[in-house]
Amino acid sequence: MTPDEFRALGHRMVDWIADYLASLERRPVTPPTQPGDVLAALPESLDGSAPGWDAVFRDLDTIITPNLTHWQHPGFFAYFPCNASGPGILGEIAGAGLNVNGMLWATSPAATELETRTLDWCADLFALPDFFKGNGVIQGTASEATLAALLAARRRDQQAEPAGDPPSELCVITSEQAHSSVTKAAMIAGIAAGPDDRRHVRLIRTHPDGRMDLDDLRRALESSPAPRPVMVAATVGTTGTGAVDDIAGIRRVLDEIHTDRPVWLHVDAAWLGSAAVCPEFRRVLGGVEHADSLCINPHKWLLTNFDCDLFWVRDRNALTDALSITPEYLRNQASDAGGVIDYRDWQIPLGRRMRALKLWFVLRHYGVDGLRAHIRRHVAWAEWFEQQIQRDDRFDLVTPRSAALVCFALRAGDDATRALLEKINTAGEIMLSHTAAPVDGRYTLRFVPGSPLTEFRHIVRAWEVISRAADAPPDQVRESSPKEPRS
Repeated sequence: MTPDEFRALGHRMVDWIADYLASLERRPVTPPTQPGDVLAALPESLDGSAPGWDAVFRDLDTIITPNLTHWQHPGFFAYFPCNASGPGILGEIAGAGLNVNGMLWATSPAATELETRTLDWCADLFALPDFFKGNGVIQGTASEATLAALLAARRRDQQAEPAGDPPSELCVITSEQAHSSVTKAAMIAGIAAGPDDRRHVRLIRTHPDGRMDLDDLRRALESSPAPRPVMVAATVGTTGTGAVDDIAGIRRVLDEIHTDRPVWLHVDAAWLGSAAVCPEFRRVLGGVEHADSLCINPHKWLLTNFDCDLFWVRDRNALTDALSITPEYLRNQASDAGGVIDYRDWQIPLGRRMRALKLWFVLRHYGVDGLRAHIRRHVAWAEWFEQQIQRDDRFDLVTPRSAALVCFALRAGDDATRALLEKINTAGEIMLSHTAAPVDGRYTLRFVPGSPLTEFRHIVRAWEVISRAADAPPDQVRESSPKEPRS
């Protein structure tokens, strides 16, 4: 492909993306696709001759996009959002065009130093403790960050007592509402034998709102000295209900009971941590000064397309000691002198793309004010939606609203709520998801706005769809032309 051919196709591709985004409101959020439909539409083998770009674009339109769940759809309210924005997409294009490998400072100095500076900017945005500055790296997802934190915790533990416990005599502690990536990290690290190994991944009970029960944490630590905890994973914004664990309280319990050797405290703030760009929401990260590591995902709520996880550690040496290995072919003067960061030592893989570029584009396009306005809009809209639930006697608010996440259910019971979800998602105008409520396991619907394409009118329409799907009489649809709340 010549530069001129690339230029022409690049313009065509950008036009296609813009047309796709503009068309989303006219599409169903979820497709009627059945398993095997896409496979049946694709040839079983690749022909020797290239079909040409007209065929590629035709297949995008006829095979791929009609069979997607559209995460950028303004009616997508199901899982935590997977944000994309124009600046983020353009940053991804620029990164793909440069296509550097930033494994070492020497292999791409600008990639390394841009990432360092961008992570420091974000630390300031979230008002993080100073010890995190200079100690940040972009991982792919919070799952990768949790694994990296656990490997660092295990390595620090080994260094404190070289002849100490093998991995089989260690455990990881988290809450019943924590993300499954904590268990998976323990499995990969050789600590847990499988997903149901409750000896090595100990799940602490929660309060009805989903917060970790510190009394149960204390009982678990006092009742069984072995296996010994190497890491506790706290959550700021649980996946199910958006609950926020008491970080300072967890550290206090750990310090009271485990005085001989410190236990690593990792904080997963993948979704809700982004809200801390707004001063009024910084309380969600209260106690983070007690953490050994923290992760926040801009790809969830800060307009940076997937994947982008910001991962900070208190002590970078604990992380690099766990992950660093230097074969001869990677040796270079800058690394040997010790004055540069080599991000290969901060992650599982060796190679890494220019991860910070798209985030840098987003930060420079929106600025602090734009990012704060984005968060505040969604929180205000969710508050309005919460009010509709509270005014309708067919529904219960199952847990307190957490920023932009509203969890609710029909009072008629689990079967009715389950049927309501199926009815709504099958229709395709909007999409919701479900969870099991903390403690009692009640079947609960989740509503969380996050798409940059969503406007307040889409929130109003979502409530109308939900209300009518629940067989609402006309007098129970509270507002036909509501005013947009202030953000």
